[in-house]
Amino acid sequence: MQEIIIVTGGSRGIGAATVRKAAERGYAVCINYRSNHKAAERLRDEIIRGGGKAIAVAADVSVEEDVLRMFEIVDKQLGPVTALVNNAAILPKAKPVREMTFDRVHEVFTTNVIGPFICAREAIKRMAKSCGGNGGRIVNVSSIVAKYGSPNEANDYSGSKAALEVLTIGLAREVSAEGIRVNAVRPSMIHTDMVAHRLHRAKHVHPLQRPGTPEEVANTIMWLLSEEASYAAGAIVDVNGGR
Repeated sequence: MQEIIIVTGGSRGIGAATVRKAAERGYAVCINYRSNHKAAERLRDEIIRGGGKAIAVAADVSVEEDVLRMFEIVDKQLGPVTALVNNAAILPKAKPVREMTFDRVHEVFTTNVIGPFICAREAIKRMAKSCGGNGGRIVNVSSIVAKYGSPNEANDYSGSKAALEVLTIGLAREVSAEGIRVNAVRPSMIHTDMVAHRLHRAKHVHPLQRPGTPEEVANTIMWLLSEEASYAAGAIVDVNGGR
């Protein structure tokens, strides 16, 4: 039976690296994206040319109706999901808390916390043994700032990632008996478009003296999805260059 995975925010960065590695391991892949349809479709076509199975689905994870539609499309075109990677997130322009608007903070938490929550809910409905499923795995993508905060830059983002980690732990305890393992990765500075303007700091704050790559994070995600991590549940795995 083929494994079926949804990777939110899967058209670039850590998401795209995870999509490629999942396809290499034989997963049928749903590449979720919000607006960059060209990147998502290029990645889908790349996987298909390589002999894999992939679809690209536009859905804003902060909108429940979009999430429901995405899971319905996956049900029809691929089958019930067996793995979910909650990767989609937003990181707005750096500002101290005193300058953050309600709308900004609301958007960050809706996308970075409520979105993964609703995606996980829909995945559990399909994975849980009590719902007729065969179990599954969920991996949430957190951030090192969940530990340290992001003063004067993105304390809304760091707060949202801390909430995602608590969700990871609580959800793992809730659904482990249903055959579902829930874990998270906690990357530090990774060479992606989202933090490109901050990469120069890596040499000074990381013992490895460089930013990480999306592929290095994706390797950890794939390990958590694999049977090699069969006893990992509620774990938060650092991928942080020693920070």
